[in-house]
Amino acid sequence: MDGLDWIAVDWGTSNLRAWLMAADGTILDKRSSDRGMNALSRDGFEPALLDLVGDAIGHGPVTVIVCGMAGSRQGWAEAPYRSVPSAPPRLSAATRALVHDPRLDVRILPGLKQEQPADVMRGEETQLRGIFLANPGFDGTICLPGTHTKWVQVSAREVVSFRTFMTGELYALLSANSVLRHSIGEGWDGEAFSEAVSDAMSRPGSVAAHLFGLRAEGLLRGLDGARAASRLSGLLIGLELAGARPYWLGQPIILAGASDLSRAYESALSAQGAAVERLDAEAVTLAGLVAARADMKETTT
Repeated sequence: MDGLDWIAVDWGTSNLRAWLMAADGTILDKRSSDRGMNALSRDGFEPALLDLVGDAIGHGPVTVIVCGMAGSRQGWAEAPYRSVPSAPPRLSAATRALVHDPRLDVRILPGLKQEQPADVMRGEETQLRGIFLANPGFDGTICLPGTHTKWVQVSAREVVSFRTFMTGELYALLSANSVLRHSIGEGWDGEAFSEAVSDAMSRPGSVAAHLFGLRAEGLLRGLDGARAASRLSGLLIGLELAGARPYWLGQPIILAGASDLSRAYESALSAQGAAVERLDAEAVTLAGLVAARADMKETTT
C-alpha cells in the first residue's frame, strides 16, 4: 500500500482490529476480523495477521505495534506484566514476537498487574495512555466498560490501582446459556434499566432472586423481551456499581467503551450524582498505539 509506514493492532479475546498508518498519522485503512486470541493457537497469530493486512505490506519490513491479548500466556508471545503503580508501559517494554515473514517487525506491548487484590489488564493500559494524552491533568477514576469492565484509579498519569468486574461476560452467559435465554430479547427500556440498577444497589443480596424473577414474570405476566434484557443489564451493572463504589463515589469519572454500553454506565452513574465524561474507546486505543509508535521515533533520533 502506497504510503504505509506502520500498522497499529488491537488484538482482543474475540476480535482483531488493525489500522494501516501513514508516517504523518493518517489512517490509510482500517480492517478487522473475528480471529481473536480465543480462536488461535500460538502458531496461528502470524497467519491471521497476514490474512488481514498482508496484501498491504509490500516488500516491507513494516513495524506492527500490538496491544491486547496477543501478549498473553496463550497468545503470540508473552509480554510480561508491569506492576502498578505505574504509567502505561512504553514501547521499550514491548516484547518482540518471533516471525517467519521477514516483512514483519512485531512489537507487543505489556499489560499491567496488581498483586493485592490480584488483578490484571491487557490492552486497557494502551487505552489509558490515550486517555492521558487527551486529559493530561486528570486525576480520578477511569471506567472502561466491556466484557471485563475495569475501574482504574489514576493520579499524575499513573495507574494507582484497579479492579475488574466480569459484568459483560455474566450478561452474555446468563442471556444465552441460562434459563433466562427464553426471556431476553432485543431492544432497550431505559426506565426498566434504571429501576433495576437502583434495586441492585440498594439490595445486592437479592439480585439472584431478581434474576430468576425475569423468567417467572415472562411466564406469568408476559414480560417483554426488551424490558427483560434492560432489567438484566441494570441488575448486573447495579451490582457492579455497588462493588465499585470506593472507585467512583465523589470522584470525577471518565468512561471509554462501546457507545451503547457507555451510555448505560453513564445513565447509572449520573443517577448517583457522579460527574461523568465519555470518550470514544476506539479513538483512545488508537491514540495509545500512536504514542507507542512515537516512542520508537524518539529512540532513533
